[in-house]
Amino acid sequence: MNRFLDQFSKCLQFVVAFMLMAMVVLVFGNVVLRYGFNSGIIASEEVSRMLFIWITFLGSLIALRENGHLGSNFVVRALGPAGRRACLILGRLAMLYICWLIFAGALVQTRINLTVAAPITGISMGLFYVSGVVFSVVGALILLCDLFKLGTAPMGVVDRFLDDAGEQS
Repeated sequence: MNRFLDQFSKCLQFVVAFMLMAMVVLVFGNVVLRYGFNSGIIASEEVSRMLFIWITFLGSLIALRENGHLGSNFVVRALGPAGRRACLILGRLAMLYICWLIFAGALVQTRINLTVAAPITGISMGLFYVSGVVFSVVGALILLCDLFKLGTAPMGVVDRFLDDAGEQS
């Protein structure tokens, strides 16, 4: 499962990079067209907004997989091995609950907005909200994998969770 998540994370990085490139081309092209030729790409604002939302959620998945979220671990480091493990497990459980909340809310919004068309492109507005569903499902899978590692691994692996998060704090 670890290899699969690592490969999936690398694929997500390419997808995010492609989306970012498309967003830059759309916005920059629109600016050039507006100021240089007094015209523009009508759908660029709507499409770039959708890409930005997807980039945010997919980038959050990459950060979650790489344990790259911001954190302060000076309190956890002061605890003994069992306390460190317990705090990390509690933190992952809290994040799992938040994934559930995001999933429930995004699923409701996706269902409501599936038949609503965006004003310019006509794309289903549900496509905006399904990004939260994708994030919460994949994020929960990553967190469950982390929980399994934290629960079964020797203490050295648990300390690696702190070392990875400590680089950003």
